[in-house]
Amino acid sequence: MKPFKILVIDDEKLIRWSFEKKLNSEGVKVYTAGSGEDGVESFRMEQPDIVFLDNKLPKMQGLEVLKKIKAIDEDAIIVFMTAYESVDIAVSAIKAGAHEYINKPFSFEEINVIIKNIKDKIEKEKEIQLLKREKKDSVTFNHIIGESEKIKSLKQLAKKIARTETTTILLLGESGTGKDLFSKAIHNESNRKDKPFVTINCSSLPETLLESELFGYETGAFTDAKKQKKGLFEVAEGGTVFLDEIGEINQTTQLKLLNVLENRTVRRLGGTVDIPVDIRIIAATNKNLKKSVEDKLFREDLYYRIKVFQITIPSLREHKEDIPDLIKFFIEQFNLQFRKNVKDIDPKVLELMMKYDWPGNIRELRNVMERAVILETDTILHEDCLPGEIRDANCIEKECHPYNFVIPDEGISMEEFEKELLKKALEKTNNNQTRAAQLLGISRDTFRYKKKKYDL
Repeated sequence: MKPFKILVIDDEKLIRWSFEKKLNSEGVKVYTAGSGEDGVESFRMEQPDIVFLDNKLPKMQGLEVLKKIKAIDEDAIIVFMTAYESVDIAVSAIKAGAHEYINKPFSFEEINVIIKNIKDKIEKEKEIQLLKREKKDSVTFNHIIGESEKIKSLKQLAKKIARTETTTILLLGESGTGKDLFSKAIHNESNRKDKPFVTINCSSLPETLLESELFGYETGAFTDAKKQKKGLFEVAEGGTVFLDEIGEINQTTQLKLLNVLENRTVRRLGGTVDIPVDIRIIAATNKNLKKSVEDKLFREDLYYRIKVFQITIPSLREHKEDIPDLIKFFIEQFNLQFRKNVKDIDPKVLELMMKYDWPGNIRELRNVMERAVILETDTILHEDCLPGEIRDANCIEKECHPYNFVIPDEGISMEEFEKELLKKALEKTNNNQTRAAQLLGISRDTFRYKKKKYDL
């Protein structure tokens, strides 16, 4: 049986020595490197099972080393080591592909737990992740989370429309409400499900490029047209084209799109032949198209042509009763993605999230949950993992302040004040020293020292 291999990349000689001393005796083969360059080369040569990577390195910083290792092996398991103050760096590392992060200073009890969890779970989780990746585009209405009356009635309507032969559907709603998800579900539950689903964001491309992407072009149609290219309407033959942010297209493209809908044909740029197409177009926008028509920014005839069936997706603040189900879904998703073990949410956290208005809708909730799951080290999601705007919004509502204390006229002992802070932190975390230390912005070892000092 081949030995379990670990690579430690850290410029501190004491850290490297400690890993070797503590783990070599436990049947683990430890390799070390004192710089990012040496670490990348050592990874290439030794192919370790885990990399413990420090954030602060000479010349090449930890994030850059992480990306270089991931370029060699995208499945590399990297534990990012950082000071507690560098939370943003740690989050960036997780998003860049780190398995998890650990705060310095740490104990080897923590290191052993990490290694054990990786040994026990990583293979199973890789299989699950692979299956999940293969199925991620098979979205149906069952994948749209929500049991509120608004969402249930909306899904019922969308299902009926999906099964009709109508060729145009207009999805309206604020940014982040899930218009793209509805478009995929409509396609996958229609008679066109076995044909292509092609999506294009009309606001992300220059006008000239958008036109060539949609309609294609003939050889020599313009300077860079070296060979013929089919447009997306042709590519999607028999299937669905999703035009996101349709309110952004110019008048010329609007007219060409109207011709496609009226005549069911497309003409490539520089071409002379009309090519028949059989497609369904689902258009989406967060703009008020009716007002755009009034302002002469959007063609009235095209507006009425694409809104044969119109579906308006509500903002999250209009169906807040779905937030608990969405939270549960995102916790399961990010547990799997980031190999975490969050099982529940603190009732106070749920209260804060239910009171918040979510201007970015479900997309914003998803991003908040991603950040929270990454930062959480416990099995319960706590308030300190939420971004400031959610905690502050609730604070404004209650007219509270982050620190509500008064220095008495006779003064106060700094030691007594520090002792009281430690006690409050322990009370708030049910005597969890790691979390109490995080609340106070100090290391766990510092917290233990002060706890012993004040005989708490």
